Amino acid sequence: MPVGRRERNKQEKLDRIVAAASELFAENGVDEVTTQQIADKADIGTGTLFLYAKTKGELLLLVQNAKYAEALEQGRADAEAVPGVLDAVLAIVRPIVECNRIQIDNGRTYLREMVFGDPEEPRHSEALAIVVQTEEAIAAVLRRDDRVAERDAATLAHIVSAVMFLSMAASVNIALSVEEIMQDIQGKIEVLMPR
Repeated sequence: MPVGRRERNKQEKLDRIVAAASELFAENGVDEVTTQQIADKADIGTGTLFLYAKTKGELLLLVQNAKYAEALEQGRADAEAVPGVLDAVLAIVRPIVECNRIQIDNGRTYLREMVFGDPEEPRHSEALAIVVQTEEAIAAVLRRDDRVAERDAATLAHIVSAVMFLSMAASVNIALSVEEIMQDIQGKIEVLMPR
């Protein structure tokens, strides 16, 4: 069934908003960009912008959710080719860390919005769904190890997810590279793994 003009116009506006916000956030960081700048760049009014996202945090989620979902898919694909459980878990985590570190302040703000935002808001619920999918992917890898009980895989995956998010968000880690963040995460995950 063909999409109507109104729906096409809404999608075109959304695409312009995402492109404008993505470019401005990448160039300047989310904290330095105003909603007026995004509306101007997207060639829409601020009132229209607020129909799509009520806050800059929601705009950041709108921009970043797709990138994090792509990072997760890359991690899942990478993990399929890795035989060791720890290495496969790290293969899932790495593209997410890389995505988060492209613009560190934006990455940290994204995590804050995800954790503390309104879970009823659609962009927040999308972000939380990505977290759940990440934990499911990690749990699936952990189940490869016969020593990990079925009931423990989800709990361990939740802990791995928490370790990953804390490592990426912690103020003390702002200056760390992707490799240093990965080493931090690996060191903590190794303690969790059955011996």
